[in-house]
Amino acid sequence: MQTGSFQWMKSLNKSIILNQIRTSGPISRAQIAKDTKLTPPTVSSIVKELIEQGLVKESNLGTSQGGRKPTMLVINSKEFYIIGIDAGPKEMEMILSDLSGQIIYETSYPITTSISEVEFMNMLKKGIEEFLKQYAHLQKKVIGIGVAMHGVIDVKSGTSLFAPNLNLRNIPIKQELEDTFSYVVKVENDARAMALGEAWFGDSETSKSMMAVNIGRGIGAGMVIDGKLYHGEYDTAGEIGHMTLDIHGKKCQCGNHGCLQTVASGPAIAEKVKEAVESGEKSIITDMAGDDISRINGELVYQAALENDYVCRTILEETGVYIGVGLTNLIHVMNPGKIVIGGGVAKAEKFILSPIQTTIAEKALTKKAKQTQVVISHLGERATSLGAVSLLLVELFDPQVATTK
Repeated sequence: MQTGSFQWMKSLNKSIILNQIRTSGPISRAQIAKDTKLTPPTVSSIVKELIEQGLVKESNLGTSQGGRKPTMLVINSKEFYIIGIDAGPKEMEMILSDLSGQIIYETSYPITTSISEVEFMNMLKKGIEEFLKQYAHLQKKVIGIGVAMHGVIDVKSGTSLFAPNLNLRNIPIKQELEDTFSYVVKVENDARAMALGEAWFGDSETSKSMMAVNIGRGIGAGMVIDGKLYHGEYDTAGEIGHMTLDIHGKKCQCGNHGCLQTVASGPAIAEKVKEAVESGEKSIITDMAGDDISRINGELVYQAALENDYVCRTILEETGVYIGVGLTNLIHVMNPGKIVIGGGVAKAEKFILSPIQTTIAEKALTKKAKQTQVVISHLGERATSLGAVSLLLVELFDPQVATTK
């Protein structure tokens, strides 16, 4: 579907009706008019258009309220598709999803830390081309591409201003992809995209405010308030990995010292274990790494902890405390109703979740703040790519961002 076609699908009243069907379907035309305060003729006209476009379909008959049984309406989720991309810093993960978040195809490509801006864009384009080639019969049903990119993003222009883990700057992702593929492209910070994905596809749709924290090679967060992403004044909201916990701590990639990322990210966990082994502490991880401590990574630490290794288990539990301190700071500033943790480090739920919750309970200021719900994402490794998909869904279904036809 071409860029202009996507805009043609949108209008304020269309989005109002679409969202009503999405959240309340199966639903009748009469009930939509009652709930949205739109006139019945307006609802009927727009529903007719939505059915013709393939976004809505009629389902079963509803319960009679004294007259004929009404025809119920639902979103035709499998008629249109979105490409969602989690771009780095270690892999480029791509999914093809329908409007309900059902993934019909996924693949990934490794990213080297020495990649250039041009090489990055070429990899992105090549991956999309492979998708479209493999699913050529669906090309006209793709409504857009969502890209979740780590680092600082200029959301309006869709430009990656700075991706610290790859040391990339000023990549015009939106412009280049729209010029190449003629689809609508939305670009967002990966942690904020993950937060939106959790709000759409996780267990947080009913939460008035929620925060998603992505803990992997780096640490970032996204805040969703009343269904809207919070960006801050200059699109840097959520960079909690660079929250300073110790001004005398280790130097971070950002140039500061003692950032949360230096004590609680995947590489930081691996580094702590390496230091413990080098100082003479006994750990089965040395055998798992073939006596080559340079091979120790977060995954091996987790596997050793599962084998009840004292060093690895203790460091993961300590990591939970650090994360708990960071989240307590966020609770005091943003006061979210729920916090969802995802990313590679979240796999160590068995070792980190309880210390996180205990630390918040000990350090938060008020009784209600102490009880802030903290959970591990059930979307797992697909949370961010599904978040990229949701960037397009917000454009389509949210009345507040719909363009007036």
